[in-house]
Amino acid sequence: MNPLHKAIDLSKKGLQFGGPFGAVVMRGDEIVGEGFNLVTARHDPTAHAEIVAIRQACRRLKTHSLAGCVLYTSCEPCPMCLAAIMWAKLDKVYYAVTREDAAAAGFADAEIYQQLALSPEARQLELIQALEPERIAAKTVLDMWTAKTEKCLY
Repeated sequence: MNPLHKAIDLSKKGLQFGGPFGAVVMRGDEIVGEGFNLVTARHDPTAHAEIVAIRQACRRLKTHSLAGCVLYTSCEPCPMCLAAIMWAKLDKVYYAVTREDAAAAGFADAEIYQQLALSPEARQLELIQALEPERIAAKTVLDMWTAKTEKCLY
């Protein structure tokens, strides 16, 4: 089956579990991860189809990098999923409907895209940096990481 058609079929399952979205991760001709939206079923706002598929693929392949893999999704990825796709280092994404189509169906990704385009000071979500003692303590941990000779960068 065409992987984009498979993602669309999975999106039908998502209708009853959290939203009309489905996704498939392919490595070559093999499906290594798949998912549909489970946001309301799992009470998890991060359980988008793409995230579910990425998590499954990473577990199956025992890796945090999906370089060499391609994602097929029923809808253009939201900002969270797009970031996860980039963190996972997927090679490419094919999608069916656009974020404008999703907005017309009631999904508010446009507002998030607009907020991300603003400077941090202009965003609705207030980000507050910790006081100096906490900043120093957290920076010490980063310095410890930097000094490690054996580490897996991602």
